Amino acid sequence: MECTRNRAPKTSQIPLIRTITFPRPSGEEIHVTAVFDAGKPLPSAWEEVAAVIRQKGATIISQEVFGLEDGNGAGLEMLREAFGQVKWPVTWLEDGTPSLAGTQIWAVSGVPVHPVFADGTVVGSVFEDDSARYCRLGGVYPRDARAARKDQAHDVFLRLEKTLQDQEMAFSDVVRTWFFNEDILSWYSDFNQVRTAFFSRRALFNRLVPASTGIGGRNPLGTALVAGLLAVQEKTRGHLRAFAVPSPLQCPALEYGSSFSRAVEIATPGSRRLLISGTASIDAEGHTVHVGDLDGQIDMTMRVVGAILSSRGMTWRNAARAVVYLLDLGDAPAFHRYCAAQNLESLPAVFSRTTVCRRNLLFEIEVDALQPLPLVEAEDDKAPLASDTKDTEG
Repeated sequence: MECTRNRAPKTSQIPLIRTITFPRPSGEEIHVTAVFDAGKPLPSAWEEVAAVIRQKGATIISQEVFGLEDGNGAGLEMLREAFGQVKWPVTWLEDGTPSLAGTQIWAVSGVPVHPVFADGTVVGSVFEDDSARYCRLGGVYPRDARAARKDQAHDVFLRLEKTLQDQEMAFSDVVRTWFFNEDILSWYSDFNQVRTAFFSRRALFNRLVPASTGIGGRNPLGTALVAGLLAVQEKTRGHLRAFAVPSPLQCPALEYGSSFSRAVEIATPGSRRLLISGTASIDAEGHTVHVGDLDGQIDMTMRVVGAILSSRGMTWRNAARAVVYLLDLGDAPAFHRYCAAQNLESLPAVFSRTTVCRRNLLFEIEVDALQPLPLVEAEDDKAPLASDTKDTEG
């Protein structure tokens, strides 16, 4: 597919499954968002999702499952029956209800994808193109579920780092992280202390602080948390830039002790990828606004995300995936009403019932947006990026 400057990713939809395809130099990038029909047998629902991947001739990079019980491995076995051997990382979050359970899958066609192992378990995928190498890790657990939660968090960071090192990458290559913390409100401050200390020792505050989602979440192993990340490493000199993008309507999260960037953009000669962190109803002073008002928090949060998109020349039409985090899944209709009023019904979103990192927050959303760009000729072994892509200090 030819790349043109303002073309959004192509969207197609079959019942309860939304597929976003994005052109790559060789093949396609595919994002699948599926919300399961409570009236449909789960095995047949998984088969329907697997059929989309097979039709695309794609290889899965990573997968998240929201709202289904794994049941001592029964859920993972169901995945194997539908997809065959699972050679990609799966992050499984059990909080939720079957009526709004769902999954998201990131896949590519046209390039080899190699599984990444840690202690004999698949925890990641690595692939590359002419510009960069990409490493997506997921389903990374602490090794001792009985340890103190701060110790479990520290162990997860060490496991993430060691796995990256095995791929000849470092934490300085990380552009995005995910942390799903059981009972997050009781130890979020402790988690932030661990994260901040880890980032400080690796001098990330002098480089790039990753975008992130830090949210509540119960996992099948009963550990204090489960984590994942995306790391990107330049392959051809001058072909990759990753930089923090500020939120026009919010202060940096670093100002109130949370070590993450509001968003991170990855720019290559052929594309721009905007990774927007978990975002909630927080104002420019770092305060929660619209306390107790779900509709107000949804409106504020979506305006914040919309402003980040607009600041980088994108719109909601560029969204490849979104995760909506709700304290109560009974509040999902309020989000649907908002989307209907704003003509956002096609947003590829999956729902998760979870606790946000503040007691007075009822809603959070994370978004990935993609924009293909016209390729340009190289000069002095450097392929300059499109003129509308510029560094933004956050």
